[in-house]
Amino acid sequence: MADTVLYEVTDGLATITINRPDAMNAMNTEAKVALRDAARSAAADPAVRAVLLTATGRAFCVGQDLKEHVALLKADREAGTGSTMSTVREHYNPIVKALTEMPKPVVAGVNGVAAGAGFGFALAADYRVVADTAAFNTSFAGVALTADSGVSWTLPRLIGHSRAADLLLFPRSVPAREAYDLGIVNKLVPAAELAAEAAAVARALADGPTLAYAALKESLAYGAGHSLAEALEKEDELQTRAGASEDHGIAVAAFLAKEQPKYVGR
Repeated sequence: MADTVLYEVTDGLATITINRPDAMNAMNTEAKVALRDAARSAAADPAVRAVLLTATGRAFCVGQDLKEHVALLKADREAGTGSTMSTVREHYNPIVKALTEMPKPVVAGVNGVAAGAGFGFALAADYRVVADTAAFNTSFAGVALTADSGVSWTLPRLIGHSRAADLLLFPRSVPAREAYDLGIVNKLVPAAELAAEAAAVARALADGPTLAYAALKESLAYGAGHSLAEALEKEDELQTRAGASEDHGIAVAAFLAKEQPKYVGR
């Protein structure tokens, strides 16, 4: 794994760290490939029970590395090709799909500004722990581009169509407190406590009933695009599966014994 993205698994928790602090964690090709591969590795590894996505330095991720992007666009013009924008299909889409579709919870520890694709990565997580000094910006229209990294799907589902349209059409820096009030942020913490708090949330999920979390994640995604009747059928299917799990038996036995359950992910 390239050092533009760090990947570590400890006791069931995979920590993915975007690591280009001098570039405010802008995504050049190397970083995009590394992040895609790290997310896929976490999704596929049965030993991983939860994921923490975070970053080094003062930014979470400011999206596309525009210096590299300009150079690639120039090369495209000279060669008469349009390969530069294939990055959405080759990198950003697979990253977001891996984060949203993996059957395990993903926590974003947002330490600083999250803009463009970086905003999309944060929104793709199931839970966002955010430093009070952080900020969010859609950014796309500011460089004459449209939304990518799932923002057109995730943002309106969190804050509503009207507010999402406002932030997309008129990009601006949304401070962490306002983002919390809008519903983008799950947990707002002092910047000095961000790393510890995000890790604690991710650890609690890694130690929890991961099969139930996977089912909850699946049911939320399903419900977003189906009728109530269809969602009720999906809940029946998923609850039947969860009720037959070893984890459910462990949870009930621990409740009756007034003990803390120790889940096994089966």
